[in-house]
Amino acid sequence: MRFQLLSMFSRALSQNKSEMTSLKSSELSASLPAPLPELSSNHDLITKTTKQLRRHEGFVSHAYKDSLGYLTIGYGRLIDKEKNGGITQDEAEYLLANDINGVYESLTHYLSFFKNLDAPRQAVLLNMAFQMGVHGLRQFKNTLRLIEAGNYNGAADNMLESLWAQQTPNRAQEMSTQMRTGVWQSGS
Repeated sequence: MRFQLLSMFSRALSQNKSEMTSLKSSELSASLPAPLPELSSNHDLITKTTKQLRRHEGFVSHAYKDSLGYLTIGYGRLIDKEKNGGITQDEAEYLLANDINGVYESLTHYLSFFKNLDAPRQAVLLNMAFQMGVHGLRQFKNTLRLIEAGNYNGAADNMLESLWAQQTPNRAQEMSTQMRTGVWQSGS
C-alpha cells in the first residue's frame, strides 16, 4: 500500500513538473512540489544539497517558529500563510493517506474486534480516531464494548450522548447513523 502511495505521489509530482516549467521563476513558491531527484538532470547535485539541507535545517516533526518567527515544519518547510507558505493539495492527500494508514494499523493493534467489523463501521472508528486520536477513541469504553458485542444501536446512542457529539454535532450524527445502520453516509 505504501509503495502504491509513493508511486501515486511520484506520478502527481511528475505531472506538476511540466506545469511548473511554464511558470515564471518569480511565480514559484516553496509550496509547489519540487521535482523528485530521479527527475532531475543532476542527481548528484540534488543528493548532496539534500544532505546539506537536512543537516542545516534539522528535522522538526511539529510546527515551530523559525529564526525570523515564521511557522515552519519538517526540514525548514515554510507553512506560514503570512509568507505564502503552505502545502499543495497533492501533499495534503499524501499526508492524509499516511495518517489513515497509521490510524488503521493502530486500531487493529488496540481493538481486537476491529477487523471483524464491516467496512462502514470500521470507517466510523477510523474517523473518530483520526479526529481525536486512538487514545481519545479508547476513552469511549462503553461504546467500544457495545460495538464489540454487536449492539450498534446502543453504541450509536452512546456516541450521541458524548462530549464529542456536543463539540462536533454534524459529524457525530453522521457517524452514529453509519454505526447504527452499517450503511455508508454520504454527508449530503
